[in-house]
Amino acid sequence: MRHIISLLMENEAGALSRVAGLFSSRGYNIESLTVAATEDPTLSRMTLVTAGSDDVIEQITKQLNKLIEVVKVVDLSDGDHIERELMLMKVRAVGKDREEIKRMADIFRGRIIDVTDKSYTIELTGTGSKLDAFLEGMEHGAILETVRTGASGIGRGERILKV
Repeated sequence: MRHIISLLMENEAGALSRVAGLFSSRGYNIESLTVAATEDPTLSRMTLVTAGSDDVIEQITKQLNKLIEVVKVVDLSDGDHIERELMLMKVRAVGKDREEIKRMADIFRGRIIDVTDKSYTIELTGTGSKLDAFLEGMEHGAILETVRTGASGIGRGERILKV
């Protein structure tokens, strides 16, 4: 089962490496990983997506909590949460295809953020499945380049990750 694990950690050199090392040394896969400083410059928030049984996720959570740099860990998948991913896609856009690509971007609430004579760069945010659907809807030969951030998530309502 897919899980989104969010953690607060000290914003210091090597902390990310120790978290990634924990996963690799135990043979767990990280599907996506995002890290950035929080409103407190001494802390970073890491969001990682992994898959495993409840027992595996419990073991991962316990191991993360043992790391000195980790302040707090929460499995967002355990409750209501909001999840988003960002994708930038450069597509070939020439002739009559330009209007069709613009229409596709509009349907998925994407934005065209760069235009040249031969290409569009589209920005799209949403769940991973929404981005996957957009990719499937695009003509494969038109896609020149794709960049995705991986999932970021936050608890809904009063559910927060704070020290």
